[in-house]
Amino acid sequence: PLHAMLVAFPIALGLSVLGADLAYWWTGDGFWPRVAGWAAFGAFAMGVVAGITGTVELLIVPGIRNRTASWTHFVLAVMLLSLMGANWAIRIGDPQGAVLPFGLLLSALAAVLTGVTGWHGGKLVFDYQIGTSAGARSRPRG
Repeated sequence: PLHAMLVAFPIALGLSVLGADLAYWWTGDGFWPRVAGWAAFGAFAMGVVAGITGTVELLIVPGIRNRTASWTHFVLAVMLLSLMGANWAIRIGDPQGAVLPFGLLLSALAAVLTGVTGWHGGKLVFDYQIGTSAGARSRPRG
């Protein structure tokens, strides 16, 4: 389950963007927009890597692709990755000017969508035991 191991990075970095945006809003220190820009880049880049592994797992493992929650998680993750990419793109030229209001808004929206997307991913693990040893034993042979 490579996807499950990799998603921690874009989640942590994506939430760090929101934290850095809030820190800039609070302090006005120009350090925080640069942090947010690099974190946005990392969230997007690692999100692409996690997304590729998740897509491969979705397409090659029948136990995953047969679940509606898998497809819901996939669609939400693509939307989230698009938000992360847009959040990074607006920060490239002017990190400080991008924070308020659009950077902060995109960061907050991405944080909410991260929670919803993660809930669907967690549902796959906890309800259907996808990517666990128990899930491997409960899959039908053939």
